[in-house]
Amino acid sequence: MSPHLSIWKWGPSMAVSITHRVTGSGMATVGTLLFVWWLVALASGPAAYGFFLDLFTLKSGALNIAGYVFGIGLTLSFFQHMSSGIRHFFLDQGANFELKANKTTALLTYVAAIVLTAAFWGFIIWGKTNG
Repeated sequence: MSPHLSIWKWGPSMAVSITHRVTGSGMATVGTLLFVWWLVALASGPAAYGFFLDLFTLKSGALNIAGYVFGIGLTLSFFQHMSSGIRHFFLDQGANFELKANKTTALLTYVAAIVLTAAFWGFIIWGKTNG
């Protein structure tokens, strides 16, 4: 534990920094495991690949919960990580260091991640149900 935790007040920029690290690690870990599972299933034959697809895709018009939980979680992590990275790019340029602007852009990373995730999955689900 850092000795500075007792003197620093938790704020949105600290939360965004921690979230950025967690989402990056989460995407690397979960994404890699899912990708390796997909490759192994693909190499193992039609039965194993069919099981993987059944677990992570729509089947018979019913929503598959496991696939959507992982998909939405990874998508939310991706958009949060991306939004935080864009914010950090502007901070590197010297912008948004004023306290109000810093807090606002930190909160906007969460809003952007949620809105982009909802739009992305809305597009996917809308396309599958109306296509």
